[in-house]
Amino acid sequence: MGTTRLSNLMIAPMRDGEPAYYAGDLFIEDGRFVEASAEPPARVIDMTGCIAVPGLVNTHHHLYQTLTRGLPKAQNAELFEWLTTQYPIWAGLDSEMVYWSAVCGLSELVLSGCTTVSDMFYVFPADSDVKLDAVIQAAKDVGVRMHAGRGAMSLGQRDGGLPPDSVVQDPDTIMADVERVVAAHHDPREGAMTRIDLMPCSPFSVTSELMVMMRDFARANGLLLHTHLAETLDEERFCLETFGVRPLKLLKDLDWLGEDVYLAHGIHFNDEEVALLGRTRTGIAHCPSSNMRLGSGIARVLELVDAGARVGLAVDGSSSNDGGSMLAEARQALLLGRMRYGVGYSAHQAMELATRGGAEVLNRPEIGAIAPGMRADLAIYDLTDVAYAGAAMHDPLAALALCQTTRPKHVFVDGRAVVQDGHLTTLDLSQAVRRHNQLARRLVEKSTLATR
Repeated sequence: MGTTRLSNLMIAPMRDGEPAYYAGDLFIEDGRFVEASAEPPARVIDMTGCIAVPGLVNTHHHLYQTLTRGLPKAQNAELFEWLTTQYPIWAGLDSEMVYWSAVCGLSELVLSGCTTVSDMFYVFPADSDVKLDAVIQAAKDVGVRMHAGRGAMSLGQRDGGLPPDSVVQDPDTIMADVERVVAAHHDPREGAMTRIDLMPCSPFSVTSELMVMMRDFARANGLLLHTHLAETLDEERFCLETFGVRPLKLLKDLDWLGEDVYLAHGIHFNDEEVALLGRTRTGIAHCPSSNMRLGSGIARVLELVDAGARVGLAVDGSSSNDGGSMLAEARQALLLGRMRYGVGYSAHQAMELATRGGAEVLNRPEIGAIAPGMRADLAIYDLTDVAYAGAAMHDPLAALALCQTTRPKHVFVDGRAVVQDGHLTTLDLSQAVRRHNQLARRLVEKSTLATR
């Protein structure tokens, strides 16, 4: 294909020791950024008026939840009530629903500038055809870099857990499918488009036995581990009553901390726990919109970063956020951060969480920054848009987080243009939305009929 030159744009490299942004050109070849060459490029694209940032990295999501956005019964609920309202609906999932919900969720993310997604899929209803493969196929069809999470729930209501028994699996069934999915889809190579992470759901939905089994398999096979933790005070009370310890102590006792572990939410940590997360270099997926939507609390982002923990940004479940924009999430991180830390918390810090921070959480040193040799994952925004009028000439990078968010003009993943002039290039999005909405209606109707 030769070299592509993106000319006349502002560049935000997100690298230490470099300016926050500068004017210049970018060169892409074989899926990577490269140095300028004496040879003329095969293609030149004029990017005048635009800013390029590394592709945004979403460190925690539940794509299937696009099917249950805005449910009236769950709109004003905290986490445990929100979950128990939706578990019976999710029990009706089938593979087609999982696929189209992932297509729509991933498309929405890409159309915000997101190029890498970590998705936790953990609902495998009894007697259904649901498999993680549907999410993986959707990622390939949309064209995003994917950490597909083989999630799990093994602690049902009859054993003291939160989810109904119809959506939990026994550990042996879970681990057999883990082995199958990893063998079929996991790519450990640098620049991989698909990796499998192991993701037991939460302390109130999995057994310690399963946590240990997944831990041992992951470490024997070089996989990352991910779970929800310290999201709500209800979870904290559950752990104290059930296990006699706080949530983080439970993970520590299970040897579930370290550079191969990242935790979703991480709101309710005390000072000692923040220090422990820093010493162990455990990752945190910060979910500001979801945390506000469910009234869960405000994470201690700066304390965690200062302690040495790896912190990235996340949209979280589509129905605990009701949106899937990573650029909007960066803005929420900025605004919520100022509620805790005041006006010293900067727009540049929020954009760092959304790019290089997320890459660190997912142990992907080849993404999250712009430099020769790095993978060419790139989001390009049009600074001449009216949303940035009066801001772009002062600080174009800060404008992305301070101003109302826009769609990117172009998005590249591994050097491939998946968004051009604001439109997805890889599939017919209008058709996907139509089918998704039909299936969302069917899913809720199935649940209504089942409870009559």
